[in-house]
Amino acid sequence: MKKRSTEQFSGIPYVMTLLNCLLAAWYGLPFISKDNYLVSVINGTGAVIETVYVLIFLIFAPKKEKAKILGLLLCILAIFSTIALVSVFAFHGKPKKKQLLCGFAATVFSIIMYASPLSVMRMVIKTKSVEYMPFLLSLFVFLCGTSWFTYGLIGKDKFLYIPNGFGSLLGAMQLILYAIYRNNKGDDTKKPTTDGTLEMGLPKAHQQKQPNYFHNGQS
Repeated sequence: MKKRSTEQFSGIPYVMTLLNCLLAAWYGLPFISKDNYLVSVINGTGAVIETVYVLIFLIFAPKKEKAKILGLLLCILAIFSTIALVSVFAFHGKPKKKQLLCGFAATVFSIIMYASPLSVMRMVIKTKSVEYMPFLLSLFVFLCGTSWFTYGLIGKDKFLYIPNGFGSLLGAMQLILYAIYRNNKGDDTKKPTTDGTLEMGLPKAHQQKQPNYFHNGQS
């Protein structure tokens, strides 16, 4: 907002996390799954935050990128609306099928969201540098995934413990990579070069920053 520019950051992670938050919040509603109100409250809050991120991105993004993200936003809203309407009308009076549909959708997009930093992990291994993988972000991916994984196990909810177990594992892998390469922050390594917008929100190599390469809404 200060620079009035999105620079080389991609809006895709924000939009995909918004979809994840919307689906998880819907899944947690009492008429979809019982005793999951915390899931709805937390992911509902995440959906509001991600909406703000997306709106800021749309305001300051270049025209070409703005059109792409706006199209993706409309697409994910259509996906969410379709799942919500089908669960309410097509599966009316069928609580198990309703929960299965919404839980499966939330699980798939949660895994996609957690998998988004894989390319960053590959870059860390390739460059032997953690310059573009902030420690706090990796730590909280691990803590968030582990917390929801435990919560899902306690409640015996496979739609919570499966995707978040995956997220916990990826978070642990990021922390391991950080421990291995923590002393290398790009000073003595050849930095990768790239053109155009990077999907994980990374800046161009010559920009000395440590951005948030994706946002975890849940989950």
